[in-house]
Amino acid sequence: MNNFKILSVALFASVSVVNAQDINEVKKQIDAEQFQKAKTSLKSIINSNPSEGKAFFLLGNIYLNQSVIDSASITYNEGLKAKNEAHFNYIGLGQIDLEKKDVAAAKAKFESAKKEMRKKDFEEFIYIAKAYMDNSNPDYKAALAILELAKEKNAAEPQVLLALGDAFYGDKNQNEAFSAYRNAFQADNTLIRAKMQLGVLLKGAKAYKEAVAAYNEVIALSPNYGPVYRELAETYYYWALNVPGRYEEYMKEALSFYEKYMTLTDYSLVSRMRHADFLILAKDYKALEIEANKMKELDKVNPRILRYLGYAAFENGNIEEAISSLQEFINAPGNKVISLDYLYLGQAKIKKGTSADGTTIDPLLFEEATVLIKKAVELEKSIAADLGDIGKDLYGKKLYKEAATIFEIAVTDPESKNYLLDNFYLGTSIYFANGSLPEGQKADPIVLQKADTALGNLITGSPSTLDAYIYRARVNSLADKPAMMIQYYEEFIKVANGSGAEELAKSSTKAKLAEAYNTIAANSDKVKAKEYFTKTLEIDPTNKFATQSLQTLK
Repeated sequence: MNNFKILSVALFASVSVVNAQDINEVKKQIDAEQFQKAKTSLKSIINSNPSEGKAFFLLGNIYLNQSVIDSASITYNEGLKAKNEAHFNYIGLGQIDLEKKDVAAAKAKFESAKKEMRKKDFEEFIYIAKAYMDNSNPDYKAALAILELAKEKNAAEPQVLLALGDAFYGDKNQNEAFSAYRNAFQADNTLIRAKMQLGVLLKGAKAYKEAVAAYNEVIALSPNYGPVYRELAETYYYWALNVPGRYEEYMKEALSFYEKYMTLTDYSLVSRMRHADFLILAKDYKALEIEANKMKELDKVNPRILRYLGYAAFENGNIEEAISSLQEFINAPGNKVISLDYLYLGQAKIKKGTSADGTTIDPLLFEEATVLIKKAVELEKSIAADLGDIGKDLYGKKLYKEAATIFEIAVTDPESKNYLLDNFYLGTSIYFANGSLPEGQKADPIVLQKADTALGNLITGSPSTLDAYIYRARVNSLADKPAMMIQYYEEFIKVANGSGAEELAKSSTKAKLAEAYNTIAANSDKVKAKEYFTKTLEIDPTNKFATQSLQTLK
């Protein structure tokens, strides 16, 4: 019997060591973003030994990473029943609470996990910090506070230092992040991600050449470490945007490195989704459509696939498929809808509603599109900067009323890089929409005031823009405000005459000056009228209106 007991203890110890080794191998797979391989390994561990609570926890984390929250929740709750290290699963459930913005519930679950910690344990603190960082509403300050507790347990632990680097990076403290990543790698030179993150910091500082050099150092140490190729792809993408002359070259590099990343990780749904996200950034919509259809073969019910199908279908001209895919995605309960979903669906409805010759647009579809585009901007203010192309397309088709509606949404963000230009288009869209109304129909004074305000915003931001003054004068003419009309014509004349000989020599500027002089003259007393008609003839001796008006005034 004693021999049997000794054998049982030895066997149990042996199994525990094997499981620990297996778990450590899974952690390496997760770090290398080989999620499908990690899932398979974890399911095998759970099937062979359901007492391993950490296996449930890590599997739940992968489901959470995949946004399959129901599966994550089920896995964590099963993990709480495990004999060993079940308390880690409270951390996973806490992260789900953070996704739901229920911070109090999350903290309660984190406390439950902490109660089970032994004196020298620190790993729980790392995972709690990651829970604060790896969700839709990251709280890096909370993560840093938790990691201070981990430091108290083991300040030199490489994984603690790595997590600190991530928290400092998220909190935009680049110097502290650099120190933490550097110290983590110095403490453990097999911790490749810490070395890679030094390149990520350089990428964030737009030091793209230096970032690529840093990644090449990582590749020299570990040529099969997949995530470094993803970082290379993203670095070349941003480099391409910042050096327009090398755009094609760098985008080709970016897409090539992403393919390399895919071959070294796995072609699981998670990796394909990351690839799809990158293809959206790279605007490679043909490849996106191929990838989306491959994902559909892997998982016909995953809702995010509908997003990718919708984006790709719109960009590739398949408007009906774009609308059906995006509507199905947006309307399904539980889906995390982002601003681009609303923006793409809005654009698709505009495309569908526009006639083949581009001269008319279905008012109902356009109204639906407007609501969607407003929602997109409400979710993400910076989307306003992307609306100009939609508005300009309508403007070019002389659908001025609809263009004005889009530009009115665009100018709601004063921080937009296109704010001044969008104000110009808003003001002139309203002017053209109201400048050719049917006889007897008057322009809406409230709408014209919007045009006046938009052009005023442009003048404030760019006082030398001549067209801002001329159109503001024209808008006030439509609004039947002669005093304001004359004021802006006079301001136009002043700015134009101060703009230099090259500008004054342009035929377009001469024509606008003649318009200003003639209009002021027509609304002035005889003496001033003669003066301004004479000014017109100085720049345009053949101007019939000025010539005839002067003859009448003699």
